[in-house]
Amino acid sequence: MFENSTVLVTGGTGSWGYELVKQLLKLNPKEIRIFSRNESNQVEMKRAINNPKLTFIIGDIKEIDSLMSASKGVEYIFHLAALKHVPICEVQPYEALKINIIGTQNVIDAAIYNNIKKVIYVSTDKVADPSNFYGLSKAMGEKLTIHANILGSKTKFVSLRGGNLLGSSGSVVPLFQKQIKEKSKISITDPNMTRFFLTVEDAIKLLFRAAIDSVGGEIFVMKMPSCRIEDLAHVLIESSGGKNVEIELTGIRAGEKLHEILFSEYESKYTIDYDDQYYVILPSLPIEKLDKHYSKYPKAALKVYRSDQSFMTKDQIRQMLFNGGFLA
Repeated sequence: MFENSTVLVTGGTGSWGYELVKQLLKLNPKEIRIFSRNESNQVEMKRAINNPKLTFIIGDIKEIDSLMSASKGVEYIFHLAALKHVPICEVQPYEALKINIIGTQNVIDAAIYNNIKKVIYVSTDKVADPSNFYGLSKAMGEKLTIHANILGSKTKFVSLRGGNLLGSSGSVVPLFQKQIKEKSKISITDPNMTRFFLTVEDAIKLLFRAAIDSVGGEIFVMKMPSCRIEDLAHVLIESSGGKNVEIELTGIRAGEKLHEILFSEYESKYTIDYDDQYYVILPSLPIEKLDKHYSKYPKAALKVYRSDQSFMTKDQIRQMLFNGGFLA
């Protein structure tokens, strides 16, 4: 699919983008355009990967003109750029609106104008029954991405929904490791909090599956293991060899949920069990060929897909951290 193709990655210097670019290069594309607004991250990434197929473009998805230019001659767009930290989106909702909603519409408009083959929008588990502005803004991005498939263009748009990536920017694992090393103390919000997790390498492999298999208009939902955040903290403490490391309870932050949801009870009516790696949520909007394409798949047995329905054991958490390169 990507061999000898030109691919644009918005937010390409982030955790998802960095790993995506590394794995895309193995598929022999013609060019990968990395579109982001952080000059320092682009310089660092260029030095680290150092591949002539990479083109770095300073730009902001809030500005349609720069997206239009960056999309010329492109066949596939992976739209990763977003304002993603829940507390920041809560206190700066208008900025989140401009980036996560208007920016996504700009990507859609640029893709249609430039006759892109397919756009893959990376979403989040926080869009299902959203409790914060981040989740709400990304849910609007999903709706815009689905709606783009009925505008009469040849471009296909698909969404991918997943949970937390181990080691992504600002994520809990490197934060806990830093707290253990520097303070001998881990701060967690609630001992019963649960979250979905996946290594970034595995997430990108699943992202390719969604990009290749998708018809346009559906939402691919990763099947992800979940764990209690307190169990994760204990595994990291035990593995560090640190003694007398305390766990401090700080209370749930504004907009946070105790448990995350990958699809809601309402969405389950439109959800099929695709395979052992994915559920697929079909849109309530009628989209040509989509229902027929998925008609042979069984309906999802789950009425809601929530992070507290089953947990990894500590040994399984330890293995996941080892696979992700966080434990020796």
